[in-house]
Amino acid sequence: MRRSDPASAAPDAVPVRAAAAAVGSRRLVELDVLRFVAAFAVMAFHFMAASKSLWDEFPTKLFEPVARLTTLGILGVELFFLISGFVILMSVWGHTIGEFAVSRVSRLYPAYWFAVLVIFIMYRFSGVAGFDPKLSDGEYLLNLTMFQGAFGVGHAGGVFWSLWVELRFYVLVALFSLVGITLRRCLVFLAAWFGLALLAEFTQNETLVFVFMPRQAPYFIAGMAFFLIHRFGVRSGAFIPWLLVAAGYGMSLYAAMERVGERVRLVGIKHYPAPPEAVVVAITVVYLLMAAVALGWLRWVRWRRLVTLGALTYPLYLLHQTVSAVVIPAYRDVIDPWPLVAITMAVSIGLAYLIYRMVDKPGQRWLRARLGALLDRSRRSHPRGRGGASRTATAIPAQSPEASVP
Repeated sequence: MRRSDPASAAPDAVPVRAAAAAVGSRRLVELDVLRFVAAFAVMAFHFMAASKSLWDEFPTKLFEPVARLTTLGILGVELFFLISGFVILMSVWGHTIGEFAVSRVSRLYPAYWFAVLVIFIMYRFSGVAGFDPKLSDGEYLLNLTMFQGAFGVGHAGGVFWSLWVELRFYVLVALFSLVGITLRRCLVFLAAWFGLALLAEFTQNETLVFVFMPRQAPYFIAGMAFFLIHRFGVRSGAFIPWLLVAAGYGMSLYAAMERVGERVRLVGIKHYPAPPEAVVVAITVVYLLMAAVALGWLRWVRWRRLVTLGALTYPLYLLHQTVSAVVIPAYRDVIDPWPLVAITMAVSIGLAYLIYRMVDKPGQRWLRARLGALLDRSRRSHPRGRGGASRTATAIPAQSPEASVP
């Protein structure tokens, strides 16, 4: 378990920049592994449990021996949200809102822009029909902003809905960072957000639901609480983050059972064998894994190649459905389902690696450099606080460039 530093007896007195430096000193490779596990679970869910249109029959019938697992792959997104809460608090701690914005924009947009372009070209200039979002050219352009959800416009990719949730989470964190992040303020913020998320769920007020995201908030809140446990370790008042984790776990069970239950009600338990008790087990395992990260029990995970595995998770998440729309309908009548799904997964992972190396990694570097230069110019033009001293926008925690979610 991580030990607190000498100043931890007065948590709000710990300089946030020193805290960030301490946290960022070692990349949590175990989070890269969990991110890939989450992406693989989502991919297995889409290929082997969810998409009847791909196979022209219920995929759980074709892959019946693993149907009770693949149906739970839908909850891989929930694992992403937990990891996001952990990593985003790590990213913003000790950094300005400008630095946070640079890190997030440069992380999310290069691969996303490429994915939107690929999807646009595919549906405009090929005969592929599966998962066609049927968007106009203007709606595709709006998708490039990632803010299409704010205008009631459909997502170019089926998985893009979670990015809209992530963006709203980032806004909440950015606003919170304006008051200055300390341990005590984090605890107040998380408790307040949890209470407002409960209120939103009970009232179903559209504005409250939009802002406080009751079905996703418990994962973000618990992830942030896990980071506090990781950062401060055993210390006075450490039970409060665990209380927040417990509250998030309870609300997560409700949200997950509702989400999976909608699928079951839609097609029936026969075609989607995911009973409530299986959902409870899945969410419990997810929370236990994050607890193991927070407590340092997975520090033995050190193999550096796992960092690359985590890095290709984002392009894999963005485009695996698009790959399946091309490959599976074209070959389902000539190749048996099991080898065909293995081929489709291999193609998806291989393509994700190429996108990471040729688009995502250089795109992040290019965008971060330019946005960082803009931020530095703004600081020089409007110096304030601590004599107007500035830092480069790329000086962000080591975990954040490639370990954010998804």
